[in-house]
Amino acid sequence: MVPFGGWDMPLNYSEGTIAEHQVCRSGAVVFDVSHLGTVRVTGEGAFDALQWAFTNDLNRITSGKAQYTHLLDADDASVLDDIIVWWVDDDRFDVMPNASNTDRVVNALSEGPLVPEIVDVTATRAVMAVQGPHARERLAAVSAEAAAIGRFAVGRVDIDGAAVVVAGTGYTGEDGVEMAVPIDAAAAVWQRVLDAGITPAGLGARDTLRLEAGLPLHGHELGPGITPLQAGLGWVVRFDKGDFRGSAALAAERERGPHRLLRGLLVEGRRPPREGQRVLRDGVEIGAVSSGNFSPVRGQGVALAFLDPAIDDGAAVAIDVRGTETPAVVTKPPFHR
Repeated sequence: MVPFGGWDMPLNYSEGTIAEHQVCRSGAVVFDVSHLGTVRVTGEGAFDALQWAFTNDLNRITSGKAQYTHLLDADDASVLDDIIVWWVDDDRFDVMPNASNTDRVVNALSEGPLVPEIVDVTATRAVMAVQGPHARERLAAVSAEAAAIGRFAVGRVDIDGAAVVVAGTGYTGEDGVEMAVPIDAAAAVWQRVLDAGITPAGLGARDTLRLEAGLPLHGHELGPGITPLQAGLGWVVRFDKGDFRGSAALAAERERGPHRLLRGLLVEGRRPPREGQRVLRDGVEIGAVSSGNFSPVRGQGVALAFLDPAIDDGAAVAIDVRGTETPAVVTKPPFHR
């Protein structure tokens, strides 16, 4: 167990990180991701409050769907949090912030022109992420209805009398669902999932999986001083929907162009790069690694790094790994599909 965002999290179970990673790529695993927050936004003004607070446009989806979005700093447009919104039904939105960012999201929603009913319900539920190419097949033994929830769809199901909300979302690059289970039923549902042949996996595998999939981690690829445009996530921003929190600052950056861009690096050899290591080209520093690790699927080191925008895909670079210049190639993530 390790500390993470104010929670104690399982780093790995008996299989170990690499084994759990490989099971997710070939079979099915379940993560306990209860550290994610749930901010329930309901009532009149809920839709408009989310439209103002976040970058994406809820008009692009409907009730029964989920959407990835960002909460920006109002002054410099840096990403305070990246969020999934579960639009559960017409007047209920479950906003899912990252660990330790729940209060920040509540405060932002309370600052808008319309303040709906906002309740932090994190302590009332556990969240389980069932992921992998065989996730739905095995989850069907627990609940056929849960297994049938489509990608980025949201639905309510009953599992052994427990009212569970399921979304076709995840953080691994694999198919699967995430389930919000009432806390008093969580242990029993978790056991049902394990009994269906789904392997428990911890924080270590979750990080290597998301890195292979090229997915950003708050505090690394997103956070203070990092905007959606720098992170290559401009598709999360809908300027045409009207003003939103941080829109003026982000529009100004779009006009002048970001001074750095998030890119992928394929590293020569198995030695894993690490956060903060310098990226060099012809001996000149052009950026720094934001996340790096060994890729179990590729059998080599991979990294995400913020680089000078002039650097093209395919460029030969080097990473300063503890004083040794390790060759790498700039590439467009993901590293595994």
